Amino acid sequence: MTEKIHKGWALAVLAAAQFMVVLDATIVNVALPAIQRTLHIANDSQLQWVVTAYALLFGGFLLLGGRLADLFGRRKLFLAGVVLFAIASLLGGLSQNLGQMIVFRAMQGLGGALLAPAALSLVLTLFKEGPERNKALGVWSMIAAGGGAVGLILGGTLTQYIDWRWTFFINVPIAIIVLVTAMRFVPKSDPAKKQRVDVAGAITVTGGVMSLVYALSQAPTHGWSSGTVLGLLGLSVLLLVAFVINERKVKQPLVRLGIFKRRNVTGTMLLQLFMPAAMFGMFFYLSIYMQHVMGFSPTKTGVANLPFTLTIVVVAATLSRNITKINPKAVLTIAPLLVAAGLLYLSRLDVDSSYVTDILPATILMAAGMAAMFVTSTLVATSGVSHEESGLISGLLNTGPQVGGAIGLAVLTVVSTTTTTNDMIAAGGNPAAQLPALVHGFQHGFVAASFFAILGSLIVLSVVKARKPTKTDLAREIETEAESMPAIPGV
Repeated sequence: MTEKIHKGWALAVLAAAQFMVVLDATIVNVALPAIQRTLHIANDSQLQWVVTAYALLFGGFLLLGGRLADLFGRRKLFLAGVVLFAIASLLGGLSQNLGQMIVFRAMQGLGGALLAPAALSLVLTLFKEGPERNKALGVWSMIAAGGGAVGLILGGTLTQYIDWRWTFFINVPIAIIVLVTAMRFVPKSDPAKKQRVDVAGAITVTGGVMSLVYALSQAPTHGWSSGTVLGLLGLSVLLLVAFVINERKVKQPLVRLGIFKRRNVTGTMLLQLFMPAAMFGMFFYLSIYMQHVMGFSPTKTGVANLPFTLTIVVVAATLSRNITKINPKAVLTIAPLLVAAGLLYLSRLDVDSSYVTDILPATILMAAGMAAMFVTSTLVATSGVSHEESGLISGLLNTGPQVGGAIGLAVLTVVSTTTTTNDMIAAGGNPAAQLPALVHGFQHGFVAASFFAILGSLIVLSVVKARKPTKTDLAREIETEAESMPAIPGV
């Protein structure tokens, strides 16, 4: 009985921390117009850095965070990440200009990069593979997938009735609760011995990803053929090539490249790169559309996203209970197409669109697709993962969504801004053309986002090898679970 209670509480604490991290990726979206006014941010290209700075540092350092968790102890890195995240949240809420906001959002991302892979790694080592881990990962995926949508609702309420700064301050009490309960219920883990941190690998992969996203973010302002953009893209390629060369040579690499020989790992990592690339921009632009075009208040914008949250909870809960009865490849193929359909439906929006007929159906489609993708891809990627690999797999699973989201938002910003600018030039700068031009940019952005989702489906079809478990497989899993000892002594 004690073991079950401890495991349940440990899962609750770890999932709460992951919820906080995912929530913070979207909670500021509804507050963006208020942040823009208060901090006197000139345009949307600058405003996107409030979102991108978080995702960029998060994604850039996740692989290092996962490796450090293996080397120095998972709980130790988890607690350090929570503390850094809380401090950065407090400072972010106190920001007085865009520069400060970007720095503190980046600090939040770094804190998330330490705690997120450590948290998932703890889940993988705490729960034995089989029905027990399937249930735990079902709960984990449901909370992670729902965190972004809840962030939109909470962000709107806090922005309208208190102050947008509370979208940051709210993390502080949550982090304190997580810290206190983690010390009691989350078990310690022994760090790996006689291993070194791959500093060169960490520097090259982080620098390469950051250079790529920064180049994409500068393209709308400077143009694709500018020396700045081309230079950054070239630097990104050089750093990523250097990373691969380094990983092949060092004895203790940041990422053991051999792990990508597993088709399911490679396929799900790519899927979790392209799907968030499609969704991050949707949240960003749909929030602006509802407030600037439809005239929604921040709270009404948050409530408008409630069906997204509810759909995710229902689909994720249903899938986690029945995951052993279905073909995971079929789910992972169809789920991105649901998202793509929702995004294409949103591309019909104009200046007079209705929420019920033009936004709600798309919201439900996309939520169902994202929930199915997160639950199933996590289970497929972590099947057969050893304790020694858990930190690496956790880092990879968390890296894809963050890097993909940052890249997707940058690409969609290029598409949307370019379309709007061209329309305004064609209209001779007529102020009356500004709103239609803005919406036209959003339309093109949603279409571009749908291609990311379609690409995700094609990757599953060509790479992932997963099948519906047989009765023999299920019997073996149940037998293994019944005979296995606790993954961590004393838990």
